[in-house]
Amino acid sequence: MGVSRGLKLSEEYAGYVKRKYQFILLSSALLFAMAVYAISVGSIHLSVWQVLSVLFEGGKGTQHIVIWNIRLPRLLAAVIAGAGLSVAGSVMQCLLKNPLGSPYTFGVSQGAAFGAAFAIVVLGAGSIHSSSSDAVIVNSPLTVTGCAFLGSVISTVVILLLTRFARVTPQAMILAGVAMGSLFTAATMLVEYFATDIEVASIVFWTFGDVGRATWRDVCIMTIIMVAFSLYAMLNRWNYNALDAGEDSARSLGVDVERIRIYGMLFASLVTAVVVAFLGIIGFVGLVGPHIMRRMVGSDHRFLIPASIVGGSLLLLVSDTVARRVIAPVVLPVGIVTSFMGAPLFLYILTRRWKGI
Repeated sequence: MGVSRGLKLSEEYAGYVKRKYQFILLSSALLFAMAVYAISVGSIHLSVWQVLSVLFEGGKGTQHIVIWNIRLPRLLAAVIAGAGLSVAGSVMQCLLKNPLGSPYTFGVSQGAAFGAAFAIVVLGAGSIHSSSSDAVIVNSPLTVTGCAFLGSVISTVVILLLTRFARVTPQAMILAGVAMGSLFTAATMLVEYFATDIEVASIVFWTFGDVGRATWRDVCIMTIIMVAFSLYAMLNRWNYNALDAGEDSARSLGVDVERIRIYGMLFASLVTAVVVAFLGIIGFVGLVGPHIMRRMVGSDHRFLIPASIVGGSLLLLVSDTVARRVIAPVVLPVGIVTSFMGAPLFLYILTRRWKGI
């Protein structure tokens, strides 16, 4: 009886794991289909076969220019940024035991935006233009990303200090994030106050969040950082699972809780800083993506992290496609669309989890 029961449990577990991987594969296939559709639609409509032909067989002329110079960098920027922000959100939610955790709700994105704006306007690391298509061009990626990272780290350090020494509740942690976001928004406004009219208009447009301004250079830099962070998160998937059971349980299993928390938050801040430096603030993707995937694959980080990569990519790509088509030919910044989607979910989670806040 014991052997047969063990075999039955083993088969059930194998089926459980198989279903998780099948969902991730199906989501990946949906992401590819959505990517092809996103490339095909626009002011110049292309058929699916034309898109696939140019992508896999090459080609010349207008179709090649439209796909490789305009639409493909935009698409890859949405996929990479969505994946990075979603993984950052899932890691933050685990490390801080807070279901409302994300780069945006903790003020990390706003800190990165201030650092990037300071580098662009004050340090001259970017060029300012009056047209919406190239409102801000990053001339020195290292300077802008470095300043954005410093800004994001300030918010991260405040949250970590509150977690480590003040032992604040998850509710108070979100309030601290709101306070940090307001602080850095005010700091950004201070930079704008001393800027010229064109600089102010350009920085305001840039902070909306838009994947359309990404270049191949930006995509390459974001890809390197996102892949490195995703690999780091996957290598620590068992540590994150242990933390879900509680800090004491994790320590009894040999997990260095403080080191894992600090490194994870710093890497999440770096990913956020890179995305904000090149694309502006894209809110709520780091909150919505992990929660949707958690309902589908559970909280096991072996599956949640790869599912968050696919889910965040698909979420931001769909949002950008909606932003391009909803009032075409006018293209909305994708940050507006994600905020419209994320705010109701934030309120829903808030009322379900903490009715007494």
